[in-house]
Amino acid sequence: MTANITIAVDAMGGDHGPQVVVPAALGIVAERDDVDLILCGDRSAIESKLEASSRSRRLRIQHAPEVVEMDEPPARALRSKRESSMRLAIDLVHEGQADACISAGNTGALMAIARFVLKTLPGVSRPAIISALPTIRGQTHVLDLGANIESPPRHLLEFAVMGSALTSAVDEIDRPRVGLLNIGQEVIKGNEQVREAAQLLEKSDLNYIGFVEGDGIYQGAADVVVCDGFVGNIALKSSEGVARMISDIARREFRRNPVTRLAGLLASPVLRSVGRRMDPRRYNGASFVGLRKIVIKSHGSADVVAWRRAILEAVAETGKNVPGRIGEDIAASLDAVENLCEPSLGDTDTSADMAIGEEA
Repeated sequence: MTANITIAVDAMGGDHGPQVVVPAALGIVAERDDVDLILCGDRSAIESKLEASSRSRRLRIQHAPEVVEMDEPPARALRSKRESSMRLAIDLVHEGQADACISAGNTGALMAIARFVLKTLPGVSRPAIISALPTIRGQTHVLDLGANIESPPRHLLEFAVMGSALTSAVDEIDRPRVGLLNIGQEVIKGNEQVREAAQLLEKSDLNYIGFVEGDGIYQGAADVVVCDGFVGNIALKSSEGVARMISDIARREFRRNPVTRLAGLLASPVLRSVGRRMDPRRYNGASFVGLRKIVIKSHGSADVVAWRRAILEAVAETGKNVPGRIGEDIAASLDAVENLCEPSLGDTDTSADMAIGEEA
């Protein structure tokens, strides 16, 4: 009999804590008999959200007396919060008691602690943050979304390999199309970093299709879009802002007068369908790829629906053995281009968050 997948959850992180984490966890164990959950956090706070009738043997509590605050410096969280809900969730994965962990807490602290405790896969210089985004064709995976502010060409190659492996596993695409985010599609466009990364990608065994512009992300031009964390985070936050603006404008226009309200009523089935497709909660759950184990970052403002999606992402990546597949692909792809990379490129650390683990 196959053992259940076990996910450790930081129940105290994010804007809402146990108020949304507990209902999401109860929903998962009710729907999936192959998933066990460990909720890490203040026992009394978690139990206050559990009704006696809703208890399950597949949901247990790991008491944690400390919490990593959202504005806490990553170095302090790593050194001083060893009994925090975030640290204990990661420790459970390290100890083999859980297959993956999820937190909606401080991103810098989560990355620093996860890298320090779990370590990176052989051949991976820096972990990256990857998440799915909606497109007119379905979805695409974008990385890095903020873990590494600057990334030399060698790191962008690694991101491409990791993103391709994850997308192949989770979306079941044999050879995902990989694009490099740039200000134009012509080979002469972009800075030196991006152009050199393109040369490495062309020599790799990935299905590299060339440069992709910002609008190409949502046009579905590629299955994987690669960039450094500075560009990726701005692109992500900008798209979230545009989506909120469009939603707000549409609501105000449909409520402007009786005629527009009637039009809104007639269009409501279409609007609901569009809303479901673009609902950011459906894409909650960014993966820290490059680590030896699975760590998922939930949005800090995630509600029950979004938390459910993050848990299911952790389950899917566990079932597909994403770290194992990334490890295999990294070794094969980097061997093919090793002579093209300057040795120093793989050793350059330009991310403050990534340096935390080294300092501890």
